[in-house]
Amino acid sequence: MREENKTVPEKTTEGLSASLEDYLEVIFHLEQSNRVARAKDIADQMNVQRASVTGALKALSGRGLINYSPYSFVTLTTSGRDIARDVIRRHRALKEFFMNTLQLGPDDAEANACRIEHAIDPSAIERLVRFLEFISLCPRTGADWFDGFARFCRIGLPTSDCQACLKLCAERLEGEGGARTEEAPHPTDIE
Repeated sequence: MREENKTVPEKTTEGLSASLEDYLEVIFHLEQSNRVARAKDIADQMNVQRASVTGALKALSGRGLINYSPYSFVTLTTSGRDIARDVIRRHRALKEFFMNTLQLGPDDAEANACRIEHAIDPSAIERLVRFLEFISLCPRTGADWFDGFARFCRIGLPTSDCQACLKLCAERLEGEGGARTEEAPHPTDIE
């Protein structure tokens, strides 16, 4: 295996296109399964011509994001791996949001995540991830909350009695010990 490029340009992500981010993502996945990536495998995964792959690999190598020379294996540099992980993280968070929160089917969720993952601001994706964590932990949400939203999407009108739902939520909390500690106040308790 070759040495990683030691001289990485200072702003490697500046102006990085969605297409180049996709190449980093594919190379990352190929490295995970095969330890290295080959131009042919990248072309097959992305459904593009090898000439397109060569151009992208040269651009990524020029930015210090991959180790590449013609007719050899491709590996990510540390910077390239960090960017690829971030792209994958954004993709997963968005796909989960589209499937679990917005109730889109897997194919629609995947397609939308692919389109948005490159355009979303880092602070927006961080807030989205925190939102998803919150709704998975908050006792006022959960599976029944998502089911209610799915019904609302299908029918367009509320289909449940909110007062009864709140009562069940309170009973569930009391059954689980319900009391919150000072170390972990409920997010809505904080001003």
